[in-house]
Amino acid sequence: MPLFLSHRNGELTEWMDRPDCDEVLLKNTYRQFKTINFLLSGWSTIYKNQLKPFIKKKNRPVTLLDVGCGGGDIIRLLKKLADKDGLDIHFTGIDPDQRAINYLTEQEHPGNIRFLPVTTTQLADRNEKFDIVISNHLIHHLTEAQLESVCRETEKLCEGIALFSDIERSDIGYAAFSTIAPLLFRNSYIVKDGLISIKKSYRKKELAPIVPDGWSVQRKFPFRLLAIYQNHSS
Repeated sequence: MPLFLSHRNGELTEWMDRPDCDEVLLKNTYRQFKTINFLLSGWSTIYKNQLKPFIKKKNRPVTLLDVGCGGGDIIRLLKKLADKDGLDIHFTGIDPDQRAINYLTEQEHPGNIRFLPVTTTQLADRNEKFDIVISNHLIHHLTEAQLESVCRETEKLCEGIALFSDIERSDIGYAAFSTIAPLLFRNSYIVKDGLISIKKSYRKKELAPIVPDGWSVQRKFPFRLLAIYQNHSS
């Protein structure tokens, strides 16, 4: 149980989410997401334990939606892992922040990856469907009402499994990040926003009661939470 961070501070705004943030620092942040997420987000393990078995059972190409895709690094990581295993995934990344989409359109991507400046609401209204829906570091940005809305829209979009990964608020995690991250990440918002994100993040006992019925929350190493939904009707 945290002492210093005993209460979630959802009112804070991360620097990169501010409309007047520095463009150079913002682009550097997108670039450095690849490293920070590789080190801490655990998507290689999530792929191995949840995504790979699901995809292999399908025995066909699958579709994957990344909600709040940011710099697109999670999609690129999952594509690399899937290619190594000979699995065929068609990726869609969405982000309502046009600056993220602008950054992504400056990069080269293979034909099975697309990025769109839309929301889950817009996709649900179009009746689009995906085998897999994921998000990384989205939950802590949301109020309880927004989280319920995104989860409900995800249920409409998802024909298989949804996996939402995020930070779990922790005094130890905050202290470790504040000590190590400044040595690795400079000229970006990674350190400032990382510390803000920890303050805004949920504990498992806080998140589990507010996700809709049909969702579960697991604790993952290090200082991570994974919200899971499975569509058993498909």
